[in-house]
This record gives sequence, C-alpha cells and structure tokens, in this order.
Amino acid sequence: MARSNEPAVWSLFAGGGALTALILPVHALALTILLPLGVIEADSEKLVAFLGHPLFRLYMFVLALLGLFHGAHRLRFTLIDLGLHALATPITWLCYGGATIGSLVALWVAVSF
Repeated sequence: MARSNEPAVWSLFAGGGALTALILPVHALALTILLPLGVIEADSEKLVAFLGHPLFRLYMFVLALLGLFHGAHRLRFTLIDLGLHALATPITWLCYGGATIGSLVALWVAVSF
C-alpha cells in the first residue's frame, strides 16, 4: 500500500481555514475600525513594542503560512473540479509551490524586520 501525503495537506487546509476564520476578523476590526476611531493609538510605544515582539512575529508567520496553504488547497481542488484533470500534477505543483514560496517570504519578513 502506497503512502500518501494527503493527511499532512488536509491538516494544513483545516488549520488554515479555522485559524483565518477566527483570527482575521479580529485583525480587520482592529485595523479598519478601532485604529481610525482612536480606540487603538497608532503611535503608542506599547503598540510598536508589541508588533516587534518575536512571539507576535511568529504568530503572524503561522497565520500567513496556514492561510496560504488553505488557499492553495482550495484553489487546487476547485480547478480540478472544474474539469482540469489532465493538468492535476502541474496545478498541484503551482498551488503548493506558490504557498511554499509565500511562506518563505513571510518567514523572511518575520525574521528580518
């Protein structure tokens, strides 16, 4: 019986979907409503220190990584369901390769800034 990488891919898909569904609305609320209304001070030293903290950077990297793999998995299966069965292998490589490159960029940003 051949081994499959599907459990790892599905766990990234599920984790990315759950985390982005729970966390992204909080980020949108903070950046689009609370910040302009002055509830969150933009020039606060505490905010700058919080955004530069290594745990926050790790959190943002994990959020980006899981979100990218969730989107790649959803896009892959959507394209295959649309009838592109003949291109299943290139679609897989492009989707997950793009998610991997995006994750590496997110890691570089989290480490260097």
